[in-house]
Amino acid sequence: MAAPIIETCHVACCANRTPNVLSWGRGGLIAYGTCNSVALYDPQEKCVVAVLNGHTGRVNTVQWVHREDCGRETHLVSGGSDSLMIVWEAHDGKFKQYVECVGHTGPVCAVDAIHLDNNKLLIASTASDSTVKLWLYTGSKAECTHTISFGSGFMMDVSLAWLPGSRVPILACGGDDCRIHLYAQCNGQFRKVLSLQGHEDWIRGVEWACVDGDLLLASCAQDCLIRVWRLVAKSRTKRNAQEERTIRMSEDVFTLTQNDASSAFAVTLESVLAGHENKVYGVHWQPPVIKGGDQHQALSLLSASMDKTMILWAQEEGSGVWVEQVRVGEVGGNTLGFYGCQMSPDGSMILAHAFHGALHLWTQSHGKEGEWRPGVVISGHFNAVQDLSWDPEGEFILSVGSDQTTRLLTPWKRMDQTQPTWHEISRPQIHGYDMQCLAMVGRFQYVSGADEKVLRVFRAPRNFVENFANISGTPLAKLLASSDTVDQPEGASTPALGLSNKAVFQGDLTPKTNEEEGTGFNSVSDRYQESYFHPLTLNEPPPEDHLLQNTLWPEVQKLYGHGFEMFCLASDSGRTVVASACKASKAEHAAVLLWSSTSWRQLQALPCHSLTVTQMAFSPNGLFLLAVSRDRTWSLWKRDDPAATPTNTEPHFSLYTSTRKDTAVHTRIIWSCDWSADNKYFVTSSRDKKVIVWGDCSSSEAIVTPDEPPVIRPCSSILDVGDSATAVSFCPILCPGNSYLLAVGLESGQVLLYKWELSEEPAGASDWTRYGETDSSQSHSLTVKRLRWRPRAGRAGQGDEEEGEGSITAAGSSWVQLASAGADHSVKIFNINRLAV
Repeated sequence: MAAPIIETCHVACCANRTPNVLSWGRGGLIAYGTCNSVALYDPQEKCVVAVLNGHTGRVNTVQWVHREDCGRETHLVSGGSDSLMIVWEAHDGKFKQYVECVGHTGPVCAVDAIHLDNNKLLIASTASDSTVKLWLYTGSKAECTHTISFGSGFMMDVSLAWLPGSRVPILACGGDDCRIHLYAQCNGQFRKVLSLQGHEDWIRGVEWACVDGDLLLASCAQDCLIRVWRLVAKSRTKRNAQEERTIRMSEDVFTLTQNDASSAFAVTLESVLAGHENKVYGVHWQPPVIKGGDQHQALSLLSASMDKTMILWAQEEGSGVWVEQVRVGEVGGNTLGFYGCQMSPDGSMILAHAFHGALHLWTQSHGKEGEWRPGVVISGHFNAVQDLSWDPEGEFILSVGSDQTTRLLTPWKRMDQTQPTWHEISRPQIHGYDMQCLAMVGRFQYVSGADEKVLRVFRAPRNFVENFANISGTPLAKLLASSDTVDQPEGASTPALGLSNKAVFQGDLTPKTNEEEGTGFNSVSDRYQESYFHPLTLNEPPPEDHLLQNTLWPEVQKLYGHGFEMFCLASDSGRTVVASACKASKAEHAAVLLWSSTSWRQLQALPCHSLTVTQMAFSPNGLFLLAVSRDRTWSLWKRDDPAATPTNTEPHFSLYTSTRKDTAVHTRIIWSCDWSADNKYFVTSSRDKKVIVWGDCSSSEAIVTPDEPPVIRPCSSILDVGDSATAVSFCPILCPGNSYLLAVGLESGQVLLYKWELSEEPAGASDWTRYGETDSSQSHSLTVKRLRWRPRAGRAGQGDEEEGEGSITAAGSSWVQLASAGADHSVKIFNINRLAV
């Protein structure tokens, strides 16, 4: 079988900020909702193995349908803000969308399911339309068999189980009335059998477990407490007088009559677990295992709370009292706590997901019971990713997003693995404004723009360079030679009320004595340390709390000049100039500003457009600057010949040519642009679904005269891609036969690959060849915001780069890598086989 043209190398995505969004399957896969998709993550391989796209709204709840033989699950249920519930079924190891359950009129917030006989499923779902619905899934369709209405109340969680010693399903619902409602199936209909009182605030989670023939129900609530209830089948024999006199817990009894046979069940409160200091959002039993042909349930309970801790509870041997065994969590940071928790099938790993979407994994140390250590786990933006960029060597990716963070991804090659996995190893900027754009200036320096008028320049600290060398396997001496190591700070920290990352030097890390400082504390602020940074020596990607406070980059410069929020940035390959543009509704604000990347002075303002400049790109040789705009035109600026102005050493650009409204080919906003690697052509893409290549910019006949600017015309036929083309990028490695490979990102989330060849008479798009496209599982679920090719051939971290660093040749590796940023909160890296036909 031929190698696929497009392979997904990595997906960086985090969990949605809803309580029931994550579920750990018996097969070892973790399923969680990320934006409008469901990601399947393998914690052993440390990568996302599949992305399931089907919902049109945020995924709020995901649940594996556990099998009674504790084997690998074949069904997965998800519910979303689109009021839909989807049942996914595995075939040949791959999950496909089988049935949409349509019926709720509000966002679905929790689901649970159990296997019936004959491959059927009984599914319970609750939504913000104040109903709980029960569905019968038969493989080809799912029908709603029962609807329970709660008036104006909401049920936050549901859980299904079999009543002891029978095949009668029982449903537990917990909600905003502080009660647990129990419903049991009787003669084909679900009827209410009990309401359990005790909690004093909204109930956030309920889960059944079967222990020695009895049912245990764990419930957690916003009153910071967890309650464990026991449901037993009641025998008909009368108790003797001795039993009558013993102290017993009060029990609630209900009777079910089925086919003229009645059976009684009793529910008692087993225990109240107090240990959390804030709302408890998640509670989860250790998964059962098969021992000697029977299902064995360990009495171990995991809880997660907004106090940023997870607690593992177990019954004390002998007394049977529930006690706290292990407490893990996060210290510091300005984040909220945990939304939910899960335990691995063998109980050796526990996982929490937090308000900011981050996953927190702890692994039990081998041979040391009770000792847990943080583990490496996936991370990603928790809002739309707006921009990304490769470093000049193609070893790492920086991305910025509307979650107000800048994140750095790099491949990590473990000793026991042949393939590297990508991980976030630094969070250079955690801001107070939504991030919008960034541009790399050299290898360890970048400029970023957010929804503010200021541009900020960041440079990597020494601690990052050392850790990057450890994780990536690059020699430290080589990295230090490429970065400015004179007066390089150790790290950075953000003051309590500030937005600027302050540099922390070696001298700041040694605590000062009172004698050195003078006379003790002079003011209240002296009593609190200014720096929260602690230098780390990392040999593996850091956990979330280290990313939050120990991996920041110091801010070295602020650039003032724009009147509105920043929108786009670009830098030239010679690291001399940075171009910036902001949001604009008038020509006076739409000017592009040029900055010197050595002195950080403003060099020029380039006025041409009347509305926001949406993207800019310098030609690879740094001779031209291209800008595209919301006014549907583009402008091309040329660097003046230094020989003409020997007195001025700073670069200076003049308008070379531009399109006007009467000469523009695009009829809607131009979203994106890019240059070919040989500096001859540039490409533009627009909301009008058109992609056009323009040139030749290097031809000698285009001589600028003051009266008549050169005319640069389309040199390709107009390519209609069928959807708004929001991102476009030329592959920097030429294809055989001097053809060019382009990637086009669409508003639908799909990425298309085209091969373009210059032809004399391009008619009917004959010069374009559709080369490949992302399938439904590879595509983003929302708009593609940015596409960037790796600047070198080969796959990062794999050692298959071509000889001669950065050389643009048709030889060498057949692989190239493409990074894409999506509004669906994800960064995706694709391996593309450019020689596959």
